[in-house]
Amino acid sequence: MLKVKVNNKKEHKIVFDNAASGTIDGKPFAWDIIEVKPGSFHVIKDFKSYNVEVIEVDFAEKSFFVNVKGNNYRLKVENKFDELLKSLGFDNLNANKVNEIKAPMPGLVIDVCISEGSVIKKGDAIIVLEAMKMENIIKSTTDGIIKKINVKKGMAVEKSQVLISFN
Repeated sequence: MLKVKVNNKKEHKIVFDNAASGTIDGKPFAWDIIEVKPGSFHVIKDFKSYNVEVIEVDFAEKSFFVNVKGNNYRLKVENKFDELLKSLGFDNLNANKVNEIKAPMPGLVIDVCISEGSVIKKGDAIIVLEAMKMENIIKSTTDGIIKKINVKKGMAVEKSQVLISFN
């Protein structure tokens, strides 16, 4: 069983009987799907033909941005395990606000990519750290505003040392 929320509005319950059929919101459906090329599919559902292009995928968030016949849709998918985590109260573990980023390993700061007061988004590069002769780009794990930078270029850091503080 899957729950699929479309464009953060309407939610559908999908139950697959097998790879070719099932129910959507209790109504039976049959389909055939062929991957034409990576990220592009031809789907026949209930005797209608659709070209579906997967534009963006975020596996961690279980979200997909797809184009179907010229229309874009944002899909958020939940399965039975997500429902179980929600019922146990473990669904918001990743929602805790991050106030600081720590060094994941000892190393040498090669570059500081941001400045105090900068507005950053999740995934933005913030520091380049050299460890074991490899450069590691430390990325932001959250959206926020840089409150304080605790390191400078050329500085040695220890594992778990606070590199950046957020507002």
